[in-house]
Formats: sequence, structure tokens, C-alpha cells
Amino acid sequence: MLSSITIILGIAAIAASADIPAGIMPANSTNTTSSALNPFGTGFLLSNSSSGYVYNATGNLTSREPRPFTPSGGLANNGSVPNYHPLTDFDYESLLLALYQEFIELDLFEFGLRTFSVAQFQQFGLDANDRALIEFMAEQERGHVMLIENILGPSAINRCNYTYPFTNVVEFVDFCRKVTRWGESGVYGFLEHLDSRDSAQLLLQSVTTEARQEMIFRQFEGLFPMPVWFQTGITQSMAWTLLAPYISGCSRDSPRVAWQNFPALNITNNPNPAAPNATLPSNSTSPNATASTAPFSNSTTLPGSNLTIVPGITSNRTGFSFPGRVLQLAGDFPGKPVGPNNSYTTNSSAGAPRFAAWISQLNTTYTALENVQNRTDGWTATTTQPSDTIWPNVSEPIVNGSMFIIATDANISVTPYNISELNSHIVAGPAVYLAG
Repeated sequence: MLSSITIILGIAAIAASADIPAGIMPANSTNTTSSALNPFGTGFLLSNSSSGYVYNATGNLTSREPRPFTPSGGLANNGSVPNYHPLTDFDYESLLLALYQEFIELDLFEFGLRTFSVAQFQQFGLDANDRALIEFMAEQERGHVMLIENILGPSAINRCNYTYPFTNVVEFVDFCRKVTRWGESGVYGFLEHLDSRDSAQLLLQSVTTEARQEMIFRQFEGLFPMPVWFQTGITQSMAWTLLAPYISGCSRDSPRVAWQNFPALNITNNPNPAAPNATLPSNSTSPNATASTAPFSNSTTLPGSNLTIVPGITSNRTGFSFPGRVLQLAGDFPGKPVGPNNSYTTNSSAGAPRFAAWISQLNTTYTALENVQNRTDGWTATTTQPSDTIWPNVSEPIVNGSMFIIATDANISVTPYNISELNSHIVAGPAVYLAG
């Protein structure tokens, strides 16, 4: 019986040997002082079968440098003037999605600071310094919005109206962790596919800031700040599925997003980071669910308090999940209105739900869906958390941190660069799973 299948990033370890040819020496080549490396040498072949290109990886230069201290190859290294503008529909729609994401983060941070009083923040262990940090993160988002607006030009959207699933500071911080998590991952998934490499460079320098924000919100929740070796990338449609339910309305002239809205997936026993026993469930993953109100607090500021979860630089808390843990999933059927002005409709071209795809770090791991049952507006199922590690013979589990679970109709092989091949097989999801 299938327990789990892991698709590991394809990295071929090719040993050098005597029969592997030496590096090709270019005609009339001479050693010069234009490089920090000694040119040319022996090594092993790295072959790209899709293009037929073969690179002889020698550890030294294999061809003449086009410029001093500039090895041959790479993109846009010829002195051309950058053009920070979308070059294709793919570029435009990816950047438009990123702008929708930056706007909700800007609004979210400002809304939380405006909605909750100083006393309410203090009740949960967050002081003036913490609020000032959230305020600065809002300023960062203002800068990210300006950046993408300038790249897109006059057709860029304005700020929309939003609906948030929290009623207290704990839930606000937890929602901020989720939003920054999928915002960061959503950009990682498409960044290297942009035709406009110039725009990709600028977007890279904004998304790395967002990664720091997600880590800070983990620290506010008393979580270990970075429990993974690698960050996860997801597709535009996955990110739009997570984002759209919280956008209640936009101006009618806002350009429409081309990406797909998949049916929602909810983990009904998602771990609750605010509880001393974090394995207790919290229903805060789904747009229609509310987080537990169990608070975290810095007990040093509340004498006699029995609250034990302390915001801090780091906290070596025991993992919230474990291999063999049974997850309870609830998926919607397609056809529900969602997104700005309810003007989008969830849809899926996949068949019946058969697998859970665990998307985390460099891997996509599948486990079987069991006890699948249809209900009036969707279906329920269970699946078991896998025990796989990111590579064989290492200790780092695939499932850790805030990662993504999707219900699929097949367990196809994907890696981080072609994860969009999953889109046509998605029955519902993703859902954000707090594994640790």
C-alpha cells in the first residue's frame, strides 16, 4: 500500500573520471589577469537534454571572458539598458497578482494597528517597539506597491476593500504570518519564469523583505523563526486561491486577474500556535474559519498570568505535528463566487480527490486520501502526515514550518521549477498547514 511518494529535486551527482573529456580550449586563448580564476581545466559534463546543450563543468573557465572578470554566459551582461516593464501577458498578470498581494499586506498591517488598542497589544505581550515594527512593515509595503505600480504603468490597480478573519491581536498576528507566507511563496513560484528579467530583479529585492516579515510574525507568535532549510514556491493560481477570498471589492475598472481560483481546502485540525499545546486544532486556515482565541503573552509583563507562549527572538518549542499525524480535510466543490465583488468563480479541471500533495521546501510529497466522503457542498477526507526528509540520509523533514497542502487527482512528478504542472490536477487548495 502506498504511504507516500516524494519527488525530490533532480540533482545529478556525476563523478569525474578519466574518460570525461577535458575542457575545450578556445582558439588562440591565453591566460590573462582579467579573471580571479585560472581558465580552463578538466571536469564533468552537465547535459541539458531538452536543449541538447552540454556544459563541461571543470571548476575553471571553459571559454573566453566577454569582459574583464566576467565569465561567459548569463543574461543581459552586455551593457544593455534595463527595461523595467512587463514584456508579455505572463509578466503583466504575474506582476498584477503581486500588486494585489502587496496592497492587502499594506492594508492588513495598517488595519491591525488602527483596530487594536495599545492595551490590547500589551495584553498579548507586544509592546510599543513591536507595534513600531509593524508600522514600519506597512511602510515597506507602501514602497513595494509603488515599485510594482511603476513597473505596470497606468493600468495598475488601486487599493481594494478587504474582509479579515480575526477579532483580536492573536488572530491578527497569526493571519499576518499566513498572508506573508503565501505572498512570499507565490512570488518565488513565478519569479524565474518572468520574461522581463529586469523586473524580476526588482521583485526579488522586495520579496526577500517579505520573507523577513513572515519570520518576524513567527517570532511574535513565540514560534521558532526559521525551521526549514529552503523556502517554498507555489504557482500564481495557488497564491490567488489563497488571497482572493479576503478581497471583498475593488473598483470596477480594476484589471481582472487571469489566474485560476481553485476550490477552497480547509484543514479542520490545523495546529493552533497560540495554545500551550499547539497540537490542539485551530480552524484558521480557511477563509470561512476563525482562529482560536487562546492568547500568547509575555508573562513577565503580566504578574500571576498563566499564559505561557512568549513572543521572542526564538523559542525552541516542540514540533506541532509529527509523522503519522492524521489530518482532517474538507474541500469545496467548484462553482462558488469568490474574490473582488464576488466576480470570480472557483473551478477545477481535475477528477475526484485521491491524493494530498504536501508542498514544502524543495519537495512535493503525496499521501493517499482516505475516508473520502461527499457532502452537500463539498467533500471530506483524511490523510496521514509523511515522514520523508528533503534528501535521503539527512535529518531535515520535508514537513515543517508553514507549508502548503493540496488535494489532487494524481501524484504526478514535479519539482520547484515546473510546479505549475500540478494546476490541472488540483481538486481543492492549497491550505496553509502549520507543521512547526
